[in-house]
Amino acid sequence: MTPLIEYRGIARRFTTRRGTVTACENVDLTVNEGEFLAIVGPSGCGKSTLLNMAAGLLQPSAGGVFYRGAPVPEPNTLVGYMTQRDTLLPWRSVEDNVAIALELRGQDRPTRLRTAHDWLHRVGLKGFETAFPAQLSGGMRRRVSMARTLAYEPETILMDEPFGALDAQLRLVMHDELLKLWAATKTTMVFVTHDLTEAITLADRVAVFSARPGRIRAIETVDLPRPRDVFRIRFDPHFGELHDKLWGYLEESVRDGVMVG
Repeated sequence: MTPLIEYRGIARRFTTRRGTVTACENVDLTVNEGEFLAIVGPSGCGKSTLLNMAAGLLQPSAGGVFYRGAPVPEPNTLVGYMTQRDTLLPWRSVEDNVAIALELRGQDRPTRLRTAHDWLHRVGLKGFETAFPAQLSGGMRRRVSMARTLAYEPETILMDEPFGALDAQLRLVMHDELLKLWAATKTTMVFVTHDLTEAITLADRVAVFSARPGRIRAIETVDLPRPRDVFRIRFDPHFGELHDKLWGYLEESVRDGVMVG
């Protein structure tokens, strides 16, 4: 299978007042079309950096990033990016926030609003089309962000700890929504998280990174059957086995004083 995204010998260094910091190095990683890949590791190990490279927002200091076999030298319009913050525009209604990328594409208002309403219905926000972000709860704002990303119909979605600020119960609801939408669209997903439970619940494979400079310590297949019941999957004995195995790769970083969720 030809990878959709390839990281070949990637390194990324940043210059700060204290000198040069290497976020990640010697990273070789592939993402296959239709796959749900989770990336887990300590803070500062280059997880978000990898997403920014796939989105064409950042260039590697060494190595190359390829999308469908071609280098990514500029913003990649084939991917959607859901960041840690919802980045909703407070002066725009929910429907107009969801439709913003379609507006930039030049779609007329009736067409883009039909698409926006369809996705808002799919994420459980029918009836909130004309509300404004300040009138929504945190979980509802996350749903609007998800609808906005999916309405663009990218062939790949990059997600950088999108549910990290939500409480445990709401995160489970969002996991369930995301898996249902992914099953319906089969969009390629690259999902960054600190949470092993979240990674195992969602992903086909989990890439585990070391502390900075981030290197891949292991890539494990999550061989739990789909569809997955996010509310009960953690009680599966094999789930516990996978969690223990992945935690083993992270334990050294924790013992070195690196905070890992």
